[in-house]
Amino acid sequence: MKNAPDADFLIFDLGNVIVDLDYQKALQRIKQEISSEFHEKLEGFYLTDFHKDYEVGRINSAAFRDAVRSYFQQEWKDEKVDELWNYLLLKIPAERLELISKLREKYQVGVLSNTNLIHIHAVNRILKEDHSLENFDPIFDWVFLSHEMGLSKPSPEIYEKMLVDLGTSGDRVIFFDDLIANVEGAKAVGIQAVHVTGPEVIFEYFKNV
Repeated sequence: MKNAPDADFLIFDLGNVIVDLDYQKALQRIKQEISSEFHEKLEGFYLTDFHKDYEVGRINSAAFRDAVRSYFQQEWKDEKVDELWNYLLLKIPAERLELISKLREKYQVGVLSNTNLIHIHAVNRILKEDHSLENFDPIFDWVFLSHEMGLSKPSPEIYEKMLVDLGTSGDRVIFFDDLIANVEGAKAVGIQAVHVTGPEVIFEYFKNV
């Protein structure tokens, strides 16, 4: 383990770190389902208050679906809302899970993600179909999800809560996220943080481990 990172915990974001996402693909899919008069609403969809509320568990899945229907003025069934909402989820490359498994031999590994119940159910289906896993519990020691915590990145509270649960200090944690705001948020509470700018970053970081 020459040049191994000096830490006890390795914490990974899900989106575009473990799970591939494509937000534009999802928006284009929604665009096919709505008339042109509502196209201008697409750009602000991920910035809506109801999206943020769902991400921190202030509203449940039923209320979120109703908010989506109202936002686009559609009468979609629940299954259609879920399909459109989950369209951004792509694959979970096996080599990433293999890397986590390898790292787990020397570190405690975990997830810290801004997410929601509909996405997590869909991610679990991908894990089941592609990797014969029911969820992330068999491969991660810690799973921190925003909708369960009532907090979201990049607020300092979510990182501080994670450190309390880990029973450690920020300097013993390395956190990987694709959004610079979340990286800076982690650094602000003393966590070592790495900006994941592409799929090769985590493999390059751990090439000597």
